[in-house]
Amino acid sequence: MESRRKKHPAAPSALFLVSLGCSKNLVDTEVIAGTLLSAGRTLAFDPEEADLYVINTCAFLPAAREEAFAAIREGIEWKRAAEGRRLVVSGCLTEWDKTGEVRKNFPEVDLWTGVNQTAKLAELLDSDVAPAPAGAPCYLYDETTPRLQLTLPHLAYLKIADGCNNRCTYCSIPGIRGTLRSRSIASVTEEARNLIRGGVRELLVIAQDITAFGMDRPESGENLQLMLEALNNLDGDFVIRLLYTHPAHYTPGLIDFLARPDTKVLPYLDIPLQHISDRILRAMNRHVTREEVETLLATLRRRIPDLTLRTTFITGFPGESEEEFEELQAFARKFRFERCGVFPYSAEPGTPAAKLPGQIPQELAEARATKLMKQQLARMKRANKALEGKEFRVLIDEIDGHVAIARGPMDAPEIDNVIAIPKPARLREGEFCQVRIIGTDGYDLIAEPVHSAKKGAKHA
Repeated sequence: MESRRKKHPAAPSALFLVSLGCSKNLVDTEVIAGTLLSAGRTLAFDPEEADLYVINTCAFLPAAREEAFAAIREGIEWKRAAEGRRLVVSGCLTEWDKTGEVRKNFPEVDLWTGVNQTAKLAELLDSDVAPAPAGAPCYLYDETTPRLQLTLPHLAYLKIADGCNNRCTYCSIPGIRGTLRSRSIASVTEEARNLIRGGVRELLVIAQDITAFGMDRPESGENLQLMLEALNNLDGDFVIRLLYTHPAHYTPGLIDFLARPDTKVLPYLDIPLQHISDRILRAMNRHVTREEVETLLATLRRRIPDLTLRTTFITGFPGESEEEFEELQAFARKFRFERCGVFPYSAEPGTPAAKLPGQIPQELAEARATKLMKQQLARMKRANKALEGKEFRVLIDEIDGHVAIARGPMDAPEIDNVIAIPKPARLREGEFCQVRIIGTDGYDLIAEPVHSAKKGAKHA
């Protein structure tokens, strides 16, 4: 039942946005911005010039929720500073807050919206009726949805699906984002074409699990391989980066495509493995064994030249013994991941893993994470050192004074390292450049231009 609420005399005209969490959330923020601007509002880069303040939240982990709470408190202070201001909280926190306790703690918030209302904020703000409960998350934007690109002009995230059916026991995502729902290849390709025409040079393909693309619509016959082939056939000088792939969902056809010499997909694969002990993988419901993981990684290394592998691990999962942690350490040493993140396990309310016996003390989970990350940081430094003297085609992200900041095939924006190019005469932001690595600076690289990059080349 919808309830009446006070009708505001005029819709706010200037929007200030706060986007928290991952790149998938950023796409939702871009949709919120696009739909509000299409409805006649303007974008304010200073909150003091705005009368509408929208916070798109993340709620995946306790730290993300604390960040969201802090952002809401800042929004409340902003609202109190002047009459007529309105505060909106959207996204994952609203979905996570099943009992409504968070909303009760922040009565100053004018409107709470969830996943299904991502593109409906304009009409909700103009209405004098409070939104009815939206039900399970089922919204998915498409190529016709207004979207304001908030990244650097030459790179864009391409969200091909939302939700997840993997049901890892430690993960709250299905409860927050809903079950898997994939876009059509035609929709994804049309959006990509428009982005490339607009100057995008790097498409970052994202979802909770991009390798599950199409599995919710088996009758369509669509899958990630076919989608990537369609993207690969688009005109333009651009590259494709794949993020968030699941080790259980790689197929021979997908690997064949990734190994093709004419693929525009960068030799960079993000494969969160989380652990390697068979017992823990079963307890995590990861749908894969150690043997299958090792076979996959060995195949990818053999088939794809100059491959950069990124992964993540979780330490301190319930019941993790010292021997199983040492098994994980030895595995990480053996496969020498070029990029890696390590996170201590924390029990998420409502997930099966939170009820498992053998919960590990948080201090021990964090100590193990620190130990494994220290090992991996040393490995990443050695990997960077080994790149000296090699040439790469890089994308210039920024010219900062007398230094150009670029990224090569081995580095995704925001989460990985960068390449610094001193004295960047004649270099331009958003352009490709061929460089030679001449040194390192911590985890970042230093390079010098070699010659103009060959059009369509993906790496050295």
